[in-house]
Parts: sequence; C-alpha cells; structure tokens
Amino acid sequence: MHSMREIPTMPPTRNYELDLAHIRTQFPILCREVYGNSLVYLDNAASMQKPLKVIKAISDCYSNYYSNIHRGVHLLSTLSTAAYERARKIVQLFINASSMQEIIFTSGTTESINLVASSLGGSTVKAGDEVVITGMEHHSNIVPWQVLCERTGAVLRVVPFNYRGELIIHEYERLLESGRVKLVAFVHTSNALGTINPVKILVEIAHARDIPVLVDGAQAIAHSAVDVRELDCDFYAFSGHKIYGPSGVGVLYGKRALLEAMPPYQVGGDMIKIVTFEKTQYAELPNKFEAGTPNIAGVIGLGVALEWLQNIGIEIIKAHEQTLLEYTTDQLSRVPGLNILGTACEKAPLVAFTMKGIHPHDIGTILDREGIAIRAGHQCAQPTMERYGVPAMARVSFAIYNRHEEIDALVKTLFKIKELFK
Repeated sequence: MHSMREIPTMPPTRNYELDLAHIRTQFPILCREVYGNSLVYLDNAASMQKPLKVIKAISDCYSNYYSNIHRGVHLLSTLSTAAYERARKIVQLFINASSMQEIIFTSGTTESINLVASSLGGSTVKAGDEVVITGMEHHSNIVPWQVLCERTGAVLRVVPFNYRGELIIHEYERLLESGRVKLVAFVHTSNALGTINPVKILVEIAHARDIPVLVDGAQAIAHSAVDVRELDCDFYAFSGHKIYGPSGVGVLYGKRALLEAMPPYQVGGDMIKIVTFEKTQYAELPNKFEAGTPNIAGVIGLGVALEWLQNIGIEIIKAHEQTLLEYTTDQLSRVPGLNILGTACEKAPLVAFTMKGIHPHDIGTILDREGIAIRAGHQCAQPTMERYGVPAMARVSFAIYNRHEEIDALVKTLFKIKELFK
C-alpha cells in the first residue's frame, strides 16, 4: 500500500527481447478453452484482456482498503484516496500532461467526448457555427456532435477519406477555411480500418485558425507512445479497457485553461466547494468534472495497467504488434476472395476484411467454434461501412500476448470457410 506522501514514478523501460511465453502466463483467461479449442483472442480493438496484476489490484482494493474517496478522515478513506490520486499521477506521466489537474477520470472515451460536447460545445457553439469531424469516426465521436448541432443549430461537417483509408488533408483544410468552425474532433486511430491519422499536422492546421481540437485516442493509446504536449491537442480521450485495464473507467485530458473556463458536465457530490440554496461554488480541477462516487477500484486498476505496460516498454510492444500486422496482412492476402479494407501507410495492429459471398457474421461464428474470437459487424462505424459499400466487416486486432501461431490458426480456418461456402 502506498502512503499519501509517496510520489509515483513510471518504472524505467527495460531493454530486453520480448518474452512472449512469460507475458502470456500473466493473462489467466488465455488458458481457457472455447468449444474444446485453445482460446485465440483476436478482438483486442474491442477490449483487451487483463494481466493478473490488474486483477489483483482491483481485488486488493475491495478486499483490504476500499472506501469512498476525498470525504473521510478514517484510515480506509485515506488509503483509497491515496491510491486513486496516485493513479491520476500515473496517467499524467504516461501521456506527459502538464499537471494532474488536467486529468479527468470518466467512465470511458464515450463519456469523455460527451463531456466536451456538452460543456465546451454547449457553452461556445451557436446557430450557424460548424463542428468538423471525419468520415472514419466511431459512433461515439459522431453522435455527441450531432446532438450538439441539433440542439444549437450548428452544422456538422465531415472530412472525407480515400479508399486506402487516409484522410484527404486538403479537404480538411478547405472545411476549416469557412471561419465558422468552433471545434474539430477526430480519431487518432480508426477502429474499423486501423489508419493512424497525422494528429500533429491536423492539430497544427486547426490551431493556425484558433480552433480547439479533441482527439479520440481509444484505439491508439495501447499501441504507441502518446505525448499530449508534443501533439498539442486540446483534449485527448481514452478508455481503460482498451489498454489492459478494467472497463467502466476512462480518461479525458484537457488543457488546464480550457477546463477551467468550461462549466461542469455533471453536478452533485464531490465537485462542489460551497453549496447554499442561493448559490453553489464549484471545486477546483480536476474535481470540478468528477461528480459523484467514481469507479474507485477501476481507476486504481487503470493505474496498475499503465505501470504494467510501461514496464514492458511501449516500443517493444509496438514492434511486436507490427510484426503481427505485417504477417497477418501477408497471410490473409493468400486467401482467395478475401479483400482487406484499409491499407493506409500508417496502420495500427488491426486488419479488417470481407470475403466474397460470405457474410462477416458467418465468418465470425465459424471462427468462434474453432476457439478464435474476432469482431464481425459494422464496428460501430456505419459511415465507414457505407464508404466501402459493405454492411459489415470482419476484424482481427492484436495485443502484446498474441502469437504468429494464432494467425496461422485464423488463416487455416478461413481457408476452410472458403471451401465450405463454395
């Protein structure tokens, strides 16, 4: 247990070859069987599995020191508060934010985006204004802006992307020239295509016109280093469950000046300084945006997940995942009638595909009977499906614990599926 006086630091990155066998032993779920087959988990873009350290940290919280935070003087509350705020410091260091006050804990990326849409958007966007997003967004970075525009009379503008899955930058610049754009929001990495967008360039283009930028980092955060000060984005959102942490917890990073100027997204307990029937004074950052009792154990688990990942080394993870991406792309290209969707030069470890004459749901169902878990459907990105003229896609996505042998099992079964649907 850490005392309140301890200053958390990120463990140093170790320089060693990846011990994949050892890493896999840290994930209990990978030992299970599915329909009599060893589990091959290739649905990591939806949710990653949890290492034992994270599972134990959550259990330890509930078993040994759980209590509500910030509100009690007794020992359990003091210990819970210290662990919770230690996790905030870990997040700050992990993404290189300027201060802990810029780290807001939410329930996930979706709430983080809704917070900005409701708070900043609701207080600055007026009728006739414009909000710019891209054509490759997850629904969670489309619908909140649609609701904002419907409520205010603003207009939603969409940046198109080409068939490779890359944004058309000159169209992005053209949309920002109207002088009416109040906010830009785009995905760091596409959950459907794997495209890694040129965030720094996109932010520079928007900032040259004094337009604030929100980046949806849900799919990027686990696969490459994220430095919010280097990117210079105004907001960055991500979820714990997509970076080896628990579900039900996420992060909104925001530049301090913007967060201080924004009204609260929700109101209630722990986000107030003084309450009378005549007037309420809100608490300072970050409490101002954390109304109610939070997911205390989840936040603590997220901090442990980030430490666990940092201890392995993000560059080591990225290198391993890129070999998986390259190998998968090559092997899938050998399957007759299989079409890979999204071939951007910069890609995350994710491959989406269709097979001629075979619905993705059939692909996913048959693979499941072989113990292979993938995603099949519209990927919560229906406009992206429309861009390619398909109702759905099959998607395989990787994490640190995946092996080349699992890709072989995938491809072998895809050949069987091809024969089955002849």
